[in-house]
Amino acid sequence: MFKNINSIGSTLFSSATLILMNSIPVPAIEAPDGTVSFESGIDLLDTYTTFKGIRVRQARYYFDLRLPEGIGEPLKKVVIQQRTGGERIDFRPEQTKAYLNLSRRKEDLIELTTTFNEETREVTVEFSQPVPIGSSLSIGIKPRQNPDLGGVYLFGVTAFPRGEKSRGLYLGPGRIHILDNFNSFLIHPEYPSSLDKLILEDSSNSGIHIVLN
Repeated sequence: MFKNINSIGSTLFSSATLILMNSIPVPAIEAPDGTVSFESGIDLLDTYTTFKGIRVRQARYYFDLRLPEGIGEPLKKVVIQQRTGGERIDFRPEQTKAYLNLSRRKEDLIELTTTFNEETREVTVEFSQPVPIGSSLSIGIKPRQNPDLGGVYLFGVTAFPRGEKSRGLYLGPGRIHILDNFNSFLIHPEYPSSLDKLILEDSSNSGIHIVLN
């Protein structure tokens, strides 16, 4: 009788220990010099532009990320760098936005600061508070306008954990496709339906106003 109770107690203890171990966050990798790295990969789920036509001024480029359990550290910073494309794209860092979760309505804003380095073509997005492990987020960077030349533009995405010394994790390239035909301004289905006005500029610099209901 006592043997069976001890066996049950041992099983319960082992199960409880396993649950406790699984609930403990996996620590990030820390080098001898104090440099912090992620324990595992972060997912670059999607990259898209809200408007695909050339010269569109209201476009925004979104990068959707997922922070899996077990990465060890929350996300503190993301660097997005143009790698290829028909021309160099300039950005308005003060208009960068990021949203927690991947809701189509894009309501849960994340507080951040952003800089743009014209020489390295890097947009650096740093969050005021680290984004928690297990979250998903959408980062929207604002070009001054879509390029004059259509084609595929690749942007390298690198994520950094919190810490004074952190090692970036390259997530791969995000792909933005711009259409040569100016009249082919396509709206990505994930863009919020609350958009009510789009201002385009054609080659003659005359304004074209389109109201979207």
